Amino acid sequence: MTGAAAGFDWEALRAVAREAMSHAYAPYSGYPVGVAGRVDDGRTVTGCNVENASYGLSLCAECGLVSDLQRSGGGRLTHFTCVDGEGALLVPCGRCRQLLYEFGGPDLLLDTPEGVLPLSEMLPQAFGPAHLTK
Repeated sequence: MTGAAAGFDWEALRAVAREAMSHAYAPYSGYPVGVAGRVDDGRTVTGCNVENASYGLSLCAECGLVSDLQRSGGGRLTHFTCVDGEGALLVPCGRCRQLLYEFGGPDLLLDTPEGVLPLSEMLPQAFGPAHLTK
């Protein structure tokens, strides 16, 4: 790990994600997910998945995290982690990577099973807000 990832307490952020996961509503898949992110002002925001009998209406944990981010004052995500029901690390799906890009940008650091990676490596050549101003 280098730069901002080296001195960051990833285990503490994972613990917060595990606690968020304990509130997941996953009666259909049986696959609870929790996430936690650090905001550029030092806050920590969280989310958990919330399923629905109509699977297409289910909310990924990242949706809850972004909602918590906006509800608690906005800002930019700097660090992000995602865990499953066993507490093991997960990577966000493609849809959620796009959501995280909007609120953290290419430099957002993701805690992955392969180590800490910037979102730019997890979502190369991303489409973002800057494309809409051209």
